[in-house]
Amino acid sequence: MSNVLIINAHHYYPFSEGKLNAALVDKAATQLAEKGHEIRVISIGEAFDIEQELAHHQWADIVLLQAPVNWMGVPWSFKKYMDEVYTAGMGGALCNGDGRTEDAPKSNYGTGGTLAGTKYMLSLTFNAPAESFNDQLDFFEGKSVDDLFFPMHMNFKFFGMTAMDTFVCFDVMKNADIENEFKRFEAHINQHF
Repeated sequence: MSNVLIINAHHYYPFSEGKLNAALVDKAATQLAEKGHEIRVISIGEAFDIEQELAHHQWADIVLLQAPVNWMGVPWSFKKYMDEVYTAGMGGALCNGDGRTEDAPKSNYGTGGTLAGTKYMLSLTFNAPAESFNDQLDFFEGKSVDDLFFPMHMNFKFFGMTAMDTFVCFDVMKNADIENEFKRFEAHINQHF
């Protein structure tokens, strides 16, 4: 079985308390533990030690990032986590620099990752409805969720990690169907783990 690091990247707001993201984290942790995986859960809303966070990432075979989508990206508190933890990991814990060398300063950018063999999964909650994606005439102009999250995918690729299929709960603030979302999430976890 695998070592799975689950990151709850929710940032509390009075209008968005994080109950759905917390429930998805709990569901994933429970379901994966029942399947025999070793689980560690961290919450961005709590204090963290940079060296311990790097050790969590080195321990993990799979990183599951559970995040709400705020202003078309991850919450600022997870960006802060990335700036502090991921930058500290550039000395070998997550990557050996950016992959370029003095002999080839223009080649191999993004190939210095030290987490080859580690996978990651994005699990996202959106206020936007599914219909706003993949349609040239709608808001995202035909782009997919993974297109929107291209920078996040590149962050993990920078460490040598491989993507698993993204899971998304759409329209969670105005037309939530939580029971169905939980069933879809369970099926997604069963399919990929």
